Amino acid sequence: MTNDPGAAPVTTEERGATTEHAAAPKKRARGIPFRFLIPAILALDLLAVVLVPPFPKGGQAGQACGFPECFLTSAIEFPPPAIVFDLSPSTAPGTVPMVYFHPSISSTILTMWIVMALILLLAFVATRRMKTTPGRLQNAVEWAYEFGSDFAVGIGGPAARRYFPIFGAFFVFILFSNWSGLVPPVGKIEQLRAPTSDVNITIGLALTSFVLFEGEGFRRLGVRGYLGKFFPVSEFRHGIGAGLLAMYVGVIELFLEFVKPVTLAMRLFGNIYGGEVALTVITALTLAIVPVTLVGLEALLNLIQALIFSVLTLMFILIAVEGHGSEEQSHLAPESADQSQPVAA
Repeated sequence: MTNDPGAAPVTTEERGATTEHAAAPKKRARGIPFRFLIPAILALDLLAVVLVPPFPKGGQAGQACGFPECFLTSAIEFPPPAIVFDLSPSTAPGTVPMVYFHPSISSTILTMWIVMALILLLAFVATRRMKTTPGRLQNAVEWAYEFGSDFAVGIGGPAARRYFPIFGAFFVFILFSNWSGLVPPVGKIEQLRAPTSDVNITIGLALTSFVLFEGEGFRRLGVRGYLGKFFPVSEFRHGIGAGLLAMYVGVIELFLEFVKPVTLAMRLFGNIYGGEVALTVITALTLAIVPVTLVGLEALLNLIQALIFSVLTLMFILIAVEGHGSEEQSHLAPESADQSQPVAA
């Protein structure tokens, strides 16, 4: 813009060229991290090959390992996690059965404890100096909490706000556990492995979720009100046919309640373990270029899997506390005043 009446008008082409010229440095600035990312991953992979060279399964360190078969089989860790600390060596099973109990600390449990300690440390640092006028870190934490709370309300309605701490706790823990498998040396050494790539951990998370939404259903509706959702005896008042149909549907829903933790556990385990295997294979064969893209894709998929698990848990809780007709009103009315109070995870 110029105030000189004699100046030549600026054409659309010139204005567009000026805009592109001004935006060019920003485009170059965005590309800078990717220029360093590929060499960094290449250097990390080469360093891992030099310092911790692969060797055949069951062999000794330093033993010759052929490429590519040995590189792949030595890097892939099969579903049973490695035992880091055996608390009872004398009772260790000779041949590992499908289901067994043996007191030990596996690589996934050790990594899970590290993830938990990191989350607690970050929570302590972020909340130890809460102020009326927040700083950048407090602003970020408050924004994340409000965004997550609004997201939960958006998908589950106002009743979801009181269960947001449960939703948020599952999401943060599972997300950090998923992402831990993308950070060396996790997955590079036998003692560390992503917790959610172990079916035992995902079953534990699913059973925790199961106890939460079943317990909340009994607490809010009562034993009679909650079991009445699966055994609607009152429907026989509308006729034998209506009663039998309602009982048939209720029994199917009861069986589906026990399927929920299975689907939660297997979906999370399958996606995380499968992603780790794919990333390991591609890294062993190509070293850097393709793994850069695959790591980004895996990070996004890990985020989605953490979101799916936490959202399903939240929705299962909301479904569990829903009654039928007059039962819903009579059981939920006493607690309608504290709907907005969050439930601690």
